[in-house]
Amino acid sequence: MATHLDLEEQEQLDQLKAFWKQYGNLITWAVTIVLAGFAAWNGWNWWQREQAVKAAAMFDELQRAADAGDAAKTTGIFNDLKERFGGTSFAQQGGLLAARVQFDKGTPEAAITALGWVADNASETEYRTVAKLRLAGLLADQKKYDEALKQLDGAAGKEFEALVADRRGDILLAQGKTDEAKAAYRKAWDAMDPGIQYRRLIDAKLTSLGAAPPAETPKTAGVAK
Repeated sequence: MATHLDLEEQEQLDQLKAFWKQYGNLITWAVTIVLAGFAAWNGWNWWQREQAVKAAAMFDELQRAADAGDAAKTTGIFNDLKERFGGTSFAQQGGLLAARVQFDKGTPEAAITALGWVADNASETEYRTVAKLRLAGLLADQKKYDEALKQLDGAAGKEFEALVADRRGDILLAQGKTDEAKAAYRKAWDAMDPGIQYRRLIDAKLTSLGAAPPAETPKTAGVAK
C-alpha cells in the first residue's frame, strides 16, 4: 500500500515538474507584473498625498500674502505653485486668488494672465467656468468684447448658467446689440433661482431695456373645503 502511494505521489510530482517547466516562467512574470502594479499603485497614492500636502502648505502661504495685500509675493507664490503642483486644486484656487489681488492692486494684465492659466489648465469645470467669467469681465473692461464672448462660450459649468448669460448680456449691451442683450438677460432671469436676490438686478436690466419679465404669481396655500 505504501509503495502504491509513493508511486502515485512520484507521478504527481513528475506532472508538477513538467507543468512548471512549461509554464513556470509565464506564471512568474504574471505574478511579478501584478506585484509591481500593486507597488506602483501604492507608490502613486503616496506621491499624490505628498503632493497634496506640499501644495496645501504653499497655498496657505499664498493666502497669507493675499490677505496682506502683497501682490508681488502673491504672484510669486502662485507662479511657484503652478509650476510645482499645477495639477492640484490648490493651484487652481491659487490662480483665482492671485488674480483677485492683482486686480485690486491695479495690475489687470497680471490678473488676466492668472485667470487665463486657470481657464486653460483647471481640471474641474467649476474652476474653469469661474476663471472664464472673471476673465470675460476684465476683457470687457478693456473693450475686448469678442475675446470676452469667446471666454463665455467655453464657460460650461451648469450651476453658473445664469451668471454666464448675465455677463453675456452686459457685453452684448456694451456692443450696442440691444436685442441680443435682452435675450441673454432673459435667459439669465429664467435660469436663476427666484430666491436669489441677484435676480432682481437682472429684472432691473430687462426693465430698463423695455423687456420687463412677467410678474410672478405668489404661491398660496390651497383653501380647505
